[in-house]
Amino acid sequence: MKYKNRVRSRISNLKDPKNPGLRRNVLARNIDLGRIASMSAEEMASDELKQLRNVLTQEAIREHQMAKTGGTSTDLLQCSKCRKKNCTYNQVQTRSADEPMTTFVLCNECGNRWKFC
Repeated sequence: MKYKNRVRSRISNLKDPKNPGLRRNVLARNIDLGRIASMSAEEMASDELKQLRNVLTQEAIREHQMAKTGGTSTDLLQCSKCRKKNCTYNQVQTRSADEPMTTFVLCNECGNRWKFC
């Protein structure tokens, strides 16, 4: 079953009208036929699709880094990376009860994170 899926993937990528570069490279023998058999879907993708995937990946990373955890906003803390004072912080007891709480800070401008006790 896996073999059939891989063959179908190769055929559909070679026939895809949005990916003429792959077909052209195979016909011009710039890509060896043995190489086609081991290429991943990402390697066979068109330049447009590769660029779209890259943009989506970067957006997902940025959203993850700048996700707000519902902390407290403050302008008393300054980010060491961008030097702005738009931050959100949370305090959590990470060590024993007689130790001070750990403060986790997120810069809302650049997404930089740091902690201190």
